Amino acid sequence: MKINNIGPSGINPYKKQANKIEQYNKAKSMGADKVEISPAAKEMQQSSQLMKERQAKVEEIKSKVENGQYQVDPKAVAKGIFKFYKG
Repeated sequence: MKINNIGPSGINPYKKQANKIEQYNKAKSMGADKVEISPAAKEMQQSSQLMKERQAKVEEIKSKVENGQYQVDPKAVAKGIFKFYKG
């Protein structure tokens, strides 16, 4: 009795790796992920009135801190911490 093709003949491990690389490149070239922002969200980002008010408040607090006039209410801070952890 004669047995031919003993062992891994006909299997090329390098070909398998090359196929994986080809599949990766095909998937990569298919297209990239996209993110689209709705017009309403863009409008919310552009709301200049809110940004101006926020900037004015930040500048006011910043000047008070620099002048030493900013006072922290410890009871309000404690209430805020308690409310945060209580849920």
